[in-house]
Amino acid sequence: MSTELTRKVERTLEMVERVNRSLDEKGGAVAAQRRRERARVNRALGRRVAAIGVAVGVISILTIIVGLITPIGILGFLAAVGIAIGIAALLFFWPGDDATPTVPQDVPNGEMVQRFDSYLYKTRRALPAPAQTVVDGISAELGTLKATLERVDPLDPDAQDARRLMSVHLPGLIERYVNVPPAYRGEPDAEGLTVDQRLVEGLGAARSALGEVGERLAKRDMDAFQTQGRFIQSRYGEGGAPTL
Repeated sequence: MSTELTRKVERTLEMVERVNRSLDEKGGAVAAQRRRERARVNRALGRRVAAIGVAVGVISILTIIVGLITPIGILGFLAAVGIAIGIAALLFFWPGDDATPTVPQDVPNGEMVQRFDSYLYKTRRALPAPAQTVVDGISAELGTLKATLERVDPLDPDAQDARRLMSVHLPGLIERYVNVPPAYRGEPDAEGLTVDQRLVEGLGAARSALGEVGERLAKRDMDAFQTQGRFIQSRYGEGGAPTL
């Protein structure tokens, strides 16, 4: 009887956890991620439509030029229309950079943060609930990091640390976790930690590292602002005569 009651309690807790997770995904950090991902998809679709328009325009102009030089007839016109439709379909259905979750290493700082945010959104469902919570926390802090990194040279040491975390180390951690068969993820290792726990620890360490990079970059901006303020105060404040 006690065992049956325990099982009922466990099933109830699992159901409550699923409901809470569903509610969390409808609002909060996950909803913000969904909006950002939808905006990225819309921008990519807009670029494809623009490319299709340019291609169709070029074919139309070439058809007109050829028609002015020599009559193309109805068959030539239909051939041009067929080519335009074929190119449009090819451009529309051609797999884009976002077909598979990746974070390329050869993009500017701001775009890398966007691609990293998209990568987290696309891979979070493959992670356990505690890891999803950490991932959502990372995504919630990427807006501030993006605004800071966009003003920094990609070769800056702090920017390099952030770029390696976003494009190599964190994706590598998640990909290696996904490769572990689910049946083995709950087995403790020599230190008594499971694969799921190791994942949460690694994600937490990466979140802390990204936060430290953001703090260092923000501190540099604050120092530069204070230096400029002291310079203006000493040069143009009371007792200081502006030099024309």
